[in-house]
Formats: sequence, structure tokens, C-alpha cells
Amino acid sequence: MALFPIASPKVHSLTGRITPALLHSAFKAVKRNRGAAGIDKVSVKMFEANLAQNLLALERDLKSGSYQPLPLRRKFLDKGGGKFRPLGIPAVRDRVAQEAARRLLTPIFEPLFHEASFGFRPGRNCHQALELILKYHEAGYRVVLDADIVGFFDNLAQRLIKEAVAAQVADGNILNLIEKFLRSGVLEQGVLKPTTVGTPQGGVISPLLANIVLNYLDGQLHKLGYRFVRYADDFVVLCQSLAQAEEAKTQVTHILGQLGLQLSAEKTRLTTYGKGYTFLGFVMSSRSRRMRPKSVQKFQDKVRQMTIRSQNLDAQLIEKLNPVLRGTARYFGPRWSTSRWTLRRLDEWLRRRLRCMKYKRFSYHDNHRMRLKQFERLGLLSLESFCQA
Repeated sequence: MALFPIASPKVHSLTGRITPALLHSAFKAVKRNRGAAGIDKVSVKMFEANLAQNLLALERDLKSGSYQPLPLRRKFLDKGGGKFRPLGIPAVRDRVAQEAARRLLTPIFEPLFHEASFGFRPGRNCHQALELILKYHEAGYRVVLDADIVGFFDNLAQRLIKEAVAAQVADGNILNLIEKFLRSGVLEQGVLKPTTVGTPQGGVISPLLANIVLNYLDGQLHKLGYRFVRYADDFVVLCQSLAQAEEAKTQVTHILGQLGLQLSAEKTRLTTYGKGYTFLGFVMSSRSRRMRPKSVQKFQDKVRQMTIRSQNLDAQLIEKLNPVLRGTARYFGPRWSTSRWTLRRLDEWLRRRLRCMKYKRFSYHDNHRMRLKQFERLGLLSLESFCQA
């Protein structure tokens, strides 16, 4: 039996909507997201230098069906603890093609997605997901199934992805295009490896394809009457009792099994709002909603790379630091967060590092030599100042 209900009527003639205007807006989105070059070593800047001709050739290839993406460039992202997440970096030309396809498919699938899904959707974000969780907790849903899918992007069956898209779309050219994205292969240490399973992390269209497939999970949980919140492949099910949570775990295991996926035995757990759990970078508990230790570590690692003692403390450094501080503070400092104390301590830690750059040593006596007003004159932002009352 098909898992994805077939639309009647399906959407036709998407290929005809591939226009110069669409490709140009897709390129602008790729440029905003920046990112490294693919295996062809063509950067965004190099692609833009001959933009009109590049987009014209891309439009011709996409419409004729002769388009063929290059293999992805393999890059490993350090997750900490000796673990690495494999990313696949498409060429700039392929990122533009994926962004164009994403813009064609999003209006079709966005109305079908569940209200409890927040990841990589227009007008939705992590804070909204966390606020819905808090609303459920206040309503008495305080037992939590903290779920983790084993290697979701790597293990998702491409057959299901194509089936889910084909249930709504009848344009064979677009369906073939999706298949080409999925099967483009990856170049790792000079060796071309086929991609016959999964959707590569790093691809522009991968989050949308993930939502399309996981919408089946959302629909099944909704039919069973569960309260849940999902952000991409990260989700929690909120229950009123331990027995209900155990049943939810059984149901989730069965539903994911239909998608060829499974829960991680190590990372999936049953807990309570009182004991706390981590979700989207926060430790969520009845006592606090604070920045999780791993998020603190990632912030400090990023700042350490920018504040090496042998380098100079100048205005250019402050200009580089401030966007990092602003992004971290805005994310971890909403009105319901209790991260103020953590952000205050991180402010103090950062100022110590900057004093070390100034005086080429570590000494608490330097706190009196370089006071807060000097940092303010330099234009350094304060993490704590972003916390909402």
C-alpha cells in the first residue's frame, strides 16, 4: 500500500515555470547563503562574473532535460567528541538548480505540512517550535519522548522520496531532476562514490525533501492523537503519563519502520519536563530553559579561533566578533529563556580573552587596566544586553 496519498489532480507543467527571473532569484539566494565551491572549484563570485550566460545555459539544460549535476564535494563537519557529520557540497551551478526546484516545489507541499513541523519552512523557526513545547508543558503534557532517528539523511530511501514527490507532481522532467540530485554521487579523497541511498546533507533541496517524507510521520502521530513538535529530523512527543509515552515510542518505531528508518537506542529516551531534556540547543526543564553545555562549547570554540593571543585587538576583530555575538544572543536570549547568567559569564570570558590579546598575557589585574567602558568604545556587543525581560 502506498504511504503517500496521490493528489487529484496532480500538478503539471512545472518545467514551463523555469524562467530567467526564477533562476536569477535562485542565484541571489545562493549568493546570500555564501558557501564553498564544489568539485569544479567555481566560487559564487566566479559564477556571478559570467552570470547571464551561466543562467541561460542552465535554463536551457533544465528545460531540455539534459541537465546533469556534478558529484558533490565531501566535507566533514566536526560535531565534537570525535564525531563528524558528512556534508555534500554541490557546485554553485547545481545549488542554483536545486534552489530553483525548491522554489517550484515549496508552494505545492507547504500547505500539506503539519502545523507542528517547524524546520526549514517559510515563516517558521526554532523559537516557535520551543514556544509550542512550552505551551504543551503548561497544559499538562510533561512526559517526553525525546526521539532521535539513526542517520536520517544518510538512510532515507530514495524510492520513498521520489514516491512522495510523485504523489503530488506529474511533471516527469522535474521528477527526473530530483532523481539526478539524489544520485549525483560524492567525491571523497579523489574517489567517486555513488549515492544510491539517502539525501546528502548540504544540498539546498535536502531539507524540503526530508519534510516531504517526514510529513507522513506527522500525519500518523496526529491521527493517533499525540502532541508533538518536529524540527527537520529532530522531534519530541509530549505525553501526560509514562505509559502513554511508552506507547508513543512503540508507535513511532512502527511508523519509522514503514519509512525504512529506526530510532537510536542510545539517544532516544523517555524523560519528564521536571528532569529536563535537550532540544534545538536548549536544556528544557521546569526549572530553566537555558543554553545547553554543547552549545556553550561550540560558541567558545568559534570565539577561540578568532581571538588568538598573538594577534592584535583592533576594530576589525570587533567587526568579526559582533555578528557571532549577535546571532548567539538573539537565539539564546528570548523572553522565555533563562540563559542570562550563562550569557553574562560568556561576556566575562570573552573580555578576558580580549584583554589577553591586548596585554599578551592572562592576569586578573588587567581587568582594572581595561574596563567595560573601553570595550563599549570599541563597539563590542554584550551577550547579556540582548536578553529580553
